[in-house]
Amino acid sequence: MVFFQLSGSDGDSDQSHHAVLFSSRNVHRITSMQSWEANLSQANKDGKAVVANFTASWSHPCRDVMPIFSELANKYSFLVFLTVDADELAELCNSWNINATPTFYFLKDGRQLDKLVGSDKLELKKKVAAVADLVTNSPN
Repeated sequence: MVFFQLSGSDGDSDQSHHAVLFSSRNVHRITSMQSWEANLSQANKDGKAVVANFTASWSHPCRDVMPIFSELANKYSFLVFLTVDADELAELCNSWNINATPTFYFLKDGRQLDKLVGSDKLELKKKVAAVADLVTNSPN
């Protein structure tokens, strides 16, 4: 399970600091460049596609889409779901040209299959399903 500390910046003192637990063993929190590289390398080795969520703890759209991300990770256990806090790993986010959060990258064999900027839940579901379909129907 992945534990996220979410802190708001909207001035609402009752909810300015709260924690949310997303129950998915398939969401891996990336905390270092080494962790990012190791997870991508393992996914490539295993022939798995990756759904990478570049997020920010203070972002309402990021918080709103996280339960869907977790739900999709549970549903598509044969994909690798990664979450990267843009504030914690600015260097990684800069290397991926992250200009807004959330931003989702869909990767396979070290190459980008697709990208989604924003928290459109239906579009996220469609794109994850398309990547899952591509993976399950590939001759690999």
